[in-house]
Amino acid sequence: MSFAADDSRAAQHSAVCEGNEAAAIGVALARPDVVAVYPITPQSSLVEHLSQMIADGRLNADLLNVEGEHAVMCGLQGVALAGGRTFTATCGPGIAFMFEPYVRTPGLRLPMVASLVTRDLLSPQCVWGGQQDAMVVREAGWIQMYCETVQEILDTTVMAYKIAEHRDVMLPVNVCHDGNYLSFGVTRVEIPDQRDVDDFLGPAAINWHVALDPSRPMGVDPLTGGAGGVGPSSFVRYRKGQCRGMQNALRVIRETHAAWGERFGRYHAPLIEEYRLDHADYALVTIGSMTGAAKDAVDTARAAGEAVGLIKIKTFRPFPLEAMAAALAKVQRVGVVDRSVSFGWNSGPVYQETLGALHHTGRPIPAISFIGGLAGADITAEHFARAITITRELSWDGRPREPVWLNEND
Repeated sequence: MSFAADDSRAAQHSAVCEGNEAAAIGVALARPDVVAVYPITPQSSLVEHLSQMIADGRLNADLLNVEGEHAVMCGLQGVALAGGRTFTATCGPGIAFMFEPYVRTPGLRLPMVASLVTRDLLSPQCVWGGQQDAMVVREAGWIQMYCETVQEILDTTVMAYKIAEHRDVMLPVNVCHDGNYLSFGVTRVEIPDQRDVDDFLGPAAINWHVALDPSRPMGVDPLTGGAGGVGPSSFVRYRKGQCRGMQNALRVIRETHAAWGERFGRYHAPLIEEYRLDHADYALVTIGSMTGAAKDAVDTARAAGEAVGLIKIKTFRPFPLEAMAAALAKVQRVGVVDRSVSFGWNSGPVYQETLGALHHTGRPIPAISFIGGLAGADITAEHFARAITITRELSWDGRPREPVWLNEND
């Protein structure tokens, strides 16, 4: 496969690859100017693929090798301020080390893209997949989109650049895919033609709002705030702008996914996906790669006469409140399956977000939190069948329920 500037393929073609390679292919199709890398399991092969593409001349980009994830993000901030399109990938302890410049990036309104190959966090010691790392940084100001399949990784990675660089958004995007299950899962994918991707993305517009230019010296990110003068109102203006960009992203994500489907013939749910929700009395809520097994369990239950459906979350930040509330309004009971925990609430974080959406339906319904797939554990169709049974039997008593730990006895 070639991704050099003179690539002249006229049609999509297929390849067999792992999820991390699919992400690398998507990055290469977006033609970043600089890729900064630091390997960490289970993300390592993603940046290895990109490094090999650059070394072989298949990707015309500079490779920035640095001493750690903190330097990765700091270096890429400079590139973006100078007008360059960038990429990196990380996970787990890597994003913890990156955290200081990571949380600074959305405040600078830098439209960067980074893959977050999700894994559980320490301790106990673990290098296996989960979503704890992504959920820990869900309030850092980055857009978060979660992929269900390897094909969705490739497509979403390309779309992420169009979303991030939209003038109504100008925020960084994490494309999240589950470590182990998607990062190393091998399947067939369709690869778009380079010229079509170039036309879809258009020219990069990274730093039209704040640019490093030797001929026009300026200060970037000055000290703002305090209790007097224009500091408080200036800081509020910045924060309101970030929040406005996040809410604008809901529209831009929908528009971008629709445009992608029209051009390439593959339609992915932009915010949420409603699966077999018509005439459903109750539903499961899922996020990420677990959704395939959950759909199988829903199909089996439907065949047995059970009125169950499923709601898959694709975009988690900004949270698709209106879409979730509309979907939840169709059912009478809901079970939410998380691959991470909210320590403060004794539940999964997606469960807590779902309760917030339920509030906007104007009616309380029975809900329960399921936690599974931690530290690389599998969530099987049998686990989801159990979740379906428990959800079906829920009744309203107004009291918080203990979470169900799906892998507790595996």
